[in-house]
Amino acid sequence: MQTIGTIYLVGAGPGPVDLLTLRAARLISDARVIVHDGLIGPDILGLAAPQARLISVAKQRARHTMPQDDINALLVREALSGNDVVRLKGGDPFIFGRGGEEAEAARAAGVPVEVVPGISAANGAAAASGIALTHRDASSIVSFVAGQCKGLSEQDWSGLAGKGRTLVIYMGVSTAAPIADKLMADGLAPDMPIAVIENAARPDMRVLRGLLAGLPDLVEAAAVKSPALIVIGEVTAREDVALAALAQVTRERTAQ
Repeated sequence: MQTIGTIYLVGAGPGPVDLLTLRAARLISDARVIVHDGLIGPDILGLAAPQARLISVAKQRARHTMPQDDINALLVREALSGNDVVRLKGGDPFIFGRGGEEAEAARAAGVPVEVVPGISAANGAAAASGIALTHRDASSIVSFVAGQCKGLSEQDWSGLAGKGRTLVIYMGVSTAAPIADKLMADGLAPDMPIAVIENAARPDMRVLRGLLAGLPDLVEAAAVKSPALIVIGEVTAREDVALAALAQVTRERTAQ
């Protein structure tokens, strides 16, 4: 009787190999098959055994190397062939990582599936840039939204941003203009502080700050590229953020 493998949905965190969980690192090292996204760097893939099969299913906006249904089928097919499969994703599998869809496909096929959480892109970006997503003086609510969802203008974001709230937007670089227009049309002040965090927690990380009304111009002028997050709220303009940025510059100069 053919043994059925297990599909492990593994979060690789925001990028650096030393931000992997211990369980994630062990599974990567032991895996026979690793199906990974394009955000997984060579240092993390370097943990894989020499005999492991590495299968890239990298996606880019408007250009998918493999449709999601085909990825689901690939995972199930490998597991039904008796292989344990590590499905390696940037950030956390269940936060805009389509891990829920893959878990459902596995269960429908009778394949065991386990989820190994990772540091989410939002948490990693906030920590690396010194932005506290919650702060007793500035924010007690955090919301995550996708900036590339279908029907963006019809999405109900009311109450997600404003005084005492922080809004984190994934995949919003290419739709920065309609996002800013949408939020201001819903009543958010044009001078609400914002931050754009590119390549969070990586050596080439950039943190750009401005105001909501200037978000599209900021993204265009700085030629921001994915992966990047947009954070909207008063927490992005607190004094401790500036101090953290100064400390980062000091560390970089010391290392040179």
